[in-house]
Amino acid sequence: MVEAGTIVAIAIIVIVFGIGGFFAFRRIQRARLLKGRYGGSRTRRTTPDGEPLEDPRSYTAGSSAFRRLPKMIILVVIGLVVLTTMLASSIKLVEAGNRGVLLQFGAVDTNVSLPEGLHIVTPFRDNVLQMDVRTQKTSEVAASASKDLQDVRTEVALNYHLNPDSAQIVYQQLGFGYAERVISPAIQESVKQVTARFNAEELITKRETVKTEIEEQIKQRLAKYNIIVEIISITEFKFSEQFTKAVESKVEAEQRALQASNELRRIQIEAQQAEAKAIGEQKANIAHAEGVRQSNVLQAEGEAQAIQIIDQRLRESPSYLEWLKTQRWDGKLPFVVGGGDGGATPFIQIPTGGEGAGQNATRTQ
Repeated sequence: MVEAGTIVAIAIIVIVFGIGGFFAFRRIQRARLLKGRYGGSRTRRTTPDGEPLEDPRSYTAGSSAFRRLPKMIILVVIGLVVLTTMLASSIKLVEAGNRGVLLQFGAVDTNVSLPEGLHIVTPFRDNVLQMDVRTQKTSEVAASASKDLQDVRTEVALNYHLNPDSAQIVYQQLGFGYAERVISPAIQESVKQVTARFNAEELITKRETVKTEIEEQIKQRLAKYNIIVEIISITEFKFSEQFTKAVESKVEAEQRALQASNELRRIQIEAQQAEAKAIGEQKANIAHAEGVRQSNVLQAEGEAQAIQIIDQRLRESPSYLEWLKTQRWDGKLPFVVGGGDGGATPFIQIPTGGEGAGQNATRTQ
């Protein structure tokens, strides 16, 4: 930062040049007054021909003053240039998103980190360099080997920024090329150490764990250089062609196995459905057969009971058979019926009042 002696020196220089300018202005004014005084006098010397003669005192005073005028102007201009240069070299601007590194005769002042804004420094001794402390990004591709000795190329993107209060230390130790000097090697070494702890398959299945361990490694390495890691991203894992083909074959085999398992499960479900359907149809057929059997049994029992009833009636009354005939006769007489002794007898014997009353009808032979 600016010292009190610097401000005092600048003030003295301004005062000196101000006094010099003042005296130069007074001399110019005095020369003009002398010229006016001698040039405006009523008593003038003339030649015999009547021409005026110049006053040697006026000539001497005026010419001497005007001969000194250009030198005074040059001195004033030089003074103004020097003053302007000193003011310009003593005012430094630190832009937004940067920190100023104060140099004193080229040496870094490690106790000061100039913030954004306008600063006054000692001219010709101090200089200010700017270090970017905003978030920056760098990408690296690290070639390494996994735990199972598979070649893997890891692409890592890192977001970081400088510690604003230690920007001058970073410049003193690393300069402006700190990214190539410490960040890139830290990423390369950290990626190689972490990927060697995992198999190639685990690098994919445990990607978040791998990322966390790489981030911790890089943070530890860069912290001592006053570089703060914000976030790290693994943008790509690239394996060898042989490993990629092996993974693809494994995935295809798993897909085929899964497809076969699904197909087998479908067949089992269809078989279970068919079995359930057959059992249902069987039960339905059994139920139907049982119903038919019971129906036939009931029908047979009914017919047996009817036969028993008819037999019982016939035994009790032989004329019951004639009554059954009348119940089943459609009212039409047959054209011819056979009878004994070459004669014809009616199909139904109708009893008359005289004889044969109460007799049973007989069937012709």
